[in-house]
Amino acid sequence: MELQILDLELTVCKIKDLEQVDFSREFVFLAKTDEEISLVAETAYIPANTVVAEEGWRAFRITGIIDFATVGVIAKISGLLAAASLGIFVISTYNTDYVLLKTEDFAPGVQVLLANGYTVR
Repeated sequence: MELQILDLELTVCKIKDLEQVDFSREFVFLAKTDEEISLVAETAYIPANTVVAEEGWRAFRITGIIDFATVGVIAKISGLLAAASLGIFVISTYNTDYVLLKTEDFAPGVQVLLANGYTVR
């Protein structure tokens, strides 16, 4: 399986509303529930109406489109990284999944995945 490193510094945050979100940016992930609005975006473009933020994330995308019937993709990756004591934050879109690691854990995480047969570019 191939993983593509995103050359972005990301922040995971909770925001008050959508008014200040810059949807023109290349990478903006938004989740809204009855309890909160969560945003993952480039650190430089986090809105001022942020309630709480966790900076310092890097990410890779699982390349290609993952069919909904495909089982265990995230389970295998998360298991390998958990065994190396590396925490992750996962976001999913219709086509694929993204795995975020803290910046200081990113290089060790990539090494774990390379050692276990993943292609990382």
